[in-house]
Formats: sequence, C-alpha cells, structure tokens
Amino acid sequence: MPRLHLEFPDACLRFRTAMTVRSTEINAGCHLANDALVALLSEARSRFLFAHGVDDTRTDGAGPAIIVTDLATVYRAEARARDELLFEVGVCDLNRYGGDIVFRVSRPADATLVALAKYGFVFFDYRAGKVAPMPAEFRARVAG
Repeated sequence: MPRLHLEFPDACLRFRTAMTVRSTEINAGCHLANDALVALLSEARSRFLFAHGVDDTRTDGAGPAIIVTDLATVYRAEARARDELLFEVGVCDLNRYGGDIVFRVSRPADATLVALAKYGFVFFDYRAGKVAPMPAEFRARVAG
C-alpha cells in the first residue's frame, strides 16, 4: 500500500495559532501522542472557524452544522513536552457540500515541520438527517 502524501498550496493557509504541547500529551515514546495531535488539530480547526465568525460548538440545530468526514495526517518530526507548535490552517477544495480544512504544524524554535493534516468536512442538517449544501455566508467567510 502506498504511503499517504499530503500537499496543498501555501495560499490555502490563511490563519495561524500557537499551542504548547503539554506533558499529558506525551506517549511512551516521549513525544506527542497520535490522539493528542488529533485533539490539537481539532482545537486549531475550532479557533480558525471562530476567527471567521463560525461557532462550531453550536448545538441548537438551527441550520446545518459542520461534521468531519475524514482525517489524514502525515507525521514529519517528533514534538516533545513544552514545545510550542504553530498551526497554520485554511480551506481547500471546496465543493457544494463541504471541502477540506488543511493544517501545517511546525515548531518555530527550529523551523521543523512536525505534521501535515487535512480534515474532510460536510455540512449536515441534523433535523433532516442528511448532508446539506454549504451556506454561501460560510464560503464567503472562510474562502475570501
């Protein structure tokens, strides 16, 4: 089976946020655990959306919500406790129902690329129980 390869243009990455690796996010190999990176990516995604006026914590059922359809991650280097990581986030490959939220994770202290990742997402109408078209307002906010 071929190795996973992620590539996306720098122009997609329009938002930056920093987070520090906590000691509780370290695994037996003494580096950032897989599940901890997924949690950090989710936090970076939430910060990106919030910065663009989208509250992904809304649970009122009014209108479609974003759901994650897939996650792909390529690890390039280890991160250790107390490393500050820079998460560059953006959107690519938008379609009628969703697209990809993409991430580049690096360690600014030594300019090391730690990981590349992408979340596939769609809009979902919980009341109707089905995928819904992407709101034009969302597209304008995150892709503009």
